[in-house]
Amino acid sequence: MTRTPLTWLYVPGDRPHVVAKALAAGADVVVVDLEDAVAPDRKEYARAATAELLAESHPVPVHVRVNALDGPWAAADLAALARLPGLSGLRLPKVTGPEEVRRVAVATPVPLYALLESALGVERAYAVATAHPALRGVSLGEADLRADLGVRADAGLDWPRSRVITAARAAGLAPPPQSVHPDIRDLDGLAASCAHGRGLGFLGRAAIHPRQLPVIERAYLPTEAEIEHAEAVVKAASGNEGAQALPDGRFVDAAAVNLARRTLASAHRD
Repeated sequence: MTRTPLTWLYVPGDRPHVVAKALAAGADVVVVDLEDAVAPDRKEYARAATAELLAESHPVPVHVRVNALDGPWAAADLAALARLPGLSGLRLPKVTGPEEVRRVAVATPVPLYALLESALGVERAYAVATAHPALRGVSLGEADLRADLGVRADAGLDWPRSRVITAARAAGLAPPPQSVHPDIRDLDGLAASCAHGRGLGFLGRAAIHPRQLPVIERAYLPTEAEIEHAEAVVKAASGNEGAQALPDGRFVDAAAVNLARRTLASAHRD
């Protein structure tokens, strides 16, 4: 079975030596960024370097974040990269509606992931999440969203976060990963933010530096207590129907059993 991704490491597409290091850094997915991380005068070089990278497959799944679909570079990105053998997924920035996903889906056989980075994108989250079978995930781009909403306090993003998590699950998609934590030195803050995000329903997180990866993984892997509880729930439900009582007196129903099975799947990363 496919390993459940918890870490998504972004790396600038115009720095091939950094991309090479990222592939060995231990991330579940490496995301080569052609958008925000690349200056306008480096776009063509980044695209060519990424095409060379993706001419062959790699042990780690490699996704590419292309440039904004309504901008001057996205069409060339898709033409150069969309059918290369080493490409495992395309991340589409600043999506505001389902038609953008459908337009890209006809141009490539790889899975698509939509990034919602504006108030309009969040409002249309479920429509985007159900736009096309090729779409495998939706998530937030919180830097742009924060600017669009004029939000300063982090708590101001909790409603959009919950909206996107709910839309993804309603569409039958995996829970979204959290957006990046921009301070690569603040590992305690990253851990606290991951704990909060996990409580909201995120699964895993995007990173911008390898030192963030173990913090994210620890935060999102179930604890020993959570694993023991999940095993007890699954055992109590085995061969039974309806609500069942655990030894400590708590009752569990089908929803609790499903959650327990997801916890165990996450623990075993399969």
